[in-house]
Amino acid sequence: MTTATIEVKRTTHSRLKEVDFNNLGFGNHISDHMLIANYKKGEWHQPQIMPFGEILMTPAILSLHYGQSVFEGMKAFKNNNGEISIFRPQLHHQRLLKSLARMCMPAISEELFIESLCALIATDIDWVPATEGSALYLRPVIFATESKLGVKISDEYKFVVLSSPVGPYFAKPVRVKVEDTYVRAAEGSTGFAKCAGNYGGAFYPTQLAKEQGFDQVLWTDARDHKYIDESGAMNVMFVLDGKLVTPQLTSSILDGVTRNSLLALAKDMGMPTEERKISVAELKEGFEKGTLTEAFGVGTAAVVSTIAIINIAGKDYSLPADSNSSFQQRVKKKLHDIRMGNEPDTHNWNFNVPLK
Repeated sequence: MTTATIEVKRTTHSRLKEVDFNNLGFGNHISDHMLIANYKKGEWHQPQIMPFGEILMTPAILSLHYGQSVFEGMKAFKNNNGEISIFRPQLHHQRLLKSLARMCMPAISEELFIESLCALIATDIDWVPATEGSALYLRPVIFATESKLGVKISDEYKFVVLSSPVGPYFAKPVRVKVEDTYVRAAEGSTGFAKCAGNYGGAFYPTQLAKEQGFDQVLWTDARDHKYIDESGAMNVMFVLDGKLVTPQLTSSILDGVTRNSLLALAKDMGMPTEERKISVAELKEGFEKGTLTEAFGVGTAAVVSTIAIINIAGKDYSLPADSNSSFQQRVKKKLHDIRMGNEPDTHNWNFNVPLK
């Protein structure tokens, strides 16, 4: 299959003129079109691009009742040569397959996945922003659509791809609270998968933290609340004793593509890295001794988001002020320069979208 084989039904009323590309926010605008493919009788059928809008479904579809819904999030960028590239779609596809398998949902081929992304971008090419720090966010989602109330694995699914021009997810340094009561995910559960229920279950403790003046929580392990897992919508990294340290992956932690990328770039930059357990006590000691010099969240949406305050057991601990010489800003710039074509893409991360 190629993008030329995907049927496109174009909108007769573009909403592009309604968008202020200098003030995008995150996820506030959905592009003119969406791609949809249906899974029935044991196979995925030919996708179609159509105007973004409502989808006809019954309230008995199984995803609404039993949670079979997974998604991915990635970005497309317009570089300085006017080319449009998707950042690491193959790795996003690999992670999607793991999520689908965990939720007993049918796999989708890399060909269908990437061709669908490219076809939608080509259709809504004018929605790809060129302003500094912006991107076209891509949201593929797969959910069960069989209409039945019995508890079962669905036999029917929809694959939908949406796109949205976005700016920074967090516009300023964030305040986070170490969560020592509620749990995002336990080992052996679905924490590593991008399934909808993980996010729904995280809303309440995050809301409580926001009521206390924080932006996100730092999740800890489900058993003892002694070790850091990740932060809200992001993986988390620390500069501790001059090393880049991040929690080692477990079945309760999302295998972030940005996390993976920054670890690779850190090694390129000569920065020692450690993927290991990080205890709350170690963070507290790092604050007290001055050996914890940086903390930041990383993710497709957030990219690199500076953490200014970490609250541990009711006490706020402040990180040193961020600067252009800090590691997080240097690695963020390096990642940006690779995406924009200012620096060689030695890891072959940028997937150029064919537009002809």
